Amino acid sequence: MKVTVDDQRCRGHGVCTTLCAEVFSLTDDGYAEAISTDVPTEFEDATREAIQCCPEQAISDVTKET
Repeated sequence: MKVTVDDQRCRGHGVCTTLCAEVFSLTDDGYAEAISTDVPTEFEDATREAIQCCPEQAISDVTKET
């Protein structure tokens, strides 16, 4: 699984970091970013939950796009 965060859509709610801090972090400006675009298998379920729960729908699973 590979993810990306659209920095134009993210508003810094931090839901993703709460749900999966192993994959997402906040920048110095307070916006989300993927720590690594390649999600370790053990964090895929939490990452999917973060994608679904993002209020701005800023997180995308880009696995099929690559």
